[in-house]
Amino acid sequence: MSTDPHRMGITRPRDLLAVGLVAAVVGYTLVRLNYQRMPPLPRFAGVPAAILGIGEAVAGRGLRSRIRPPEHPSGTARTRTPVPPLTAARAVMAAKATSLAGAALAGLWAGLLVYVLPSWTLLAAAQSDGITGIIGLVGALMMMAGGLYLEYCCRTRDQP
Repeated sequence: MSTDPHRMGITRPRDLLAVGLVAAVVGYTLVRLNYQRMPPLPRFAGVPAAILGIGEAVAGRGLRSRIRPPEHPSGTARTRTPVPPLTAARAVMAAKATSLAGAALAGLWAGLLVYVLPSWTLLAAAQSDGITGIIGLVGALMMMAGGLYLEYCCRTRDQP
């Protein structure tokens, strides 16, 4: 753990798990109390989260090639335009926010699924919402993974 209070640490799995669990409990409670009054859920509501995760992963790949350029066969690093420190810091902050938001969304979708899956075979609405929940959960997990990958790509060679 860093001793510098101004230095950001890496996103810890336990933080993501805690956010996801709290969101799952909140999501389950909201769905349980309001399911009869809820409008139909849009089938592909989770797709924008997946697209955001993919976009962050692509951005991370580009940043990584500039932060940690590949080694030349002679053993020296190739020179590329360096990433300004402020740009890297902004990317890390965006990555942390995205991974935490993805964990929260995954928890909300999981809460919905915990409620509707027992009624999957009994109610057509539960089956439809279950499919929507699965798509949403996968999209949220992709969002979280994209944020974590972007954060990983912003590390330098001397960081663990």
